[in-house]
Amino acid sequence: MDVINTSGRRKTAVARLYMKPGTGKVTVNKTDAAQYFPTAVLQYKLNQPFSITETEGQYDVNVNVYGGGINGQADAVRLAMSKALVEINPEWKPSLKEVGLMTRDPRMVERKKPGLKKARKREQFSKR
Repeated sequence: MDVINTSGRRKTAVARLYMKPGTGKVTVNKTDAAQYFPTAVLQYKLNQPFSITETEGQYDVNVNVYGGGINGQADAVRLAMSKALVEINPEWKPSLKEVGLMTRDPRMVERKKPGLKKARKREQFSKR
């Protein structure tokens, strides 16, 4: 097996992932994943695909992620990891899909409309 290349997206965040067999080292934007995603919730999100497929510590992951906030970036990386694991072994897809890791979340910020303050916020209506 060579290097597997996948991508994941969430809101405006885009993650490009390169996975190969190794010792379980995860690098995000040339820094350690634990440093880049400091909270326990974000680190749990990153390890979720590996814990479901029981492959912790078997693959080295290098991720380039940009756009959006830290939460959207973590979700984008998680989707890319799930897609890469399914590329390695298609039998893992049902277990990942059951938890919802194979679905790209389509929710995006609604665009601002002309004449309004935000997407839907407007001046208070005066009847008289």
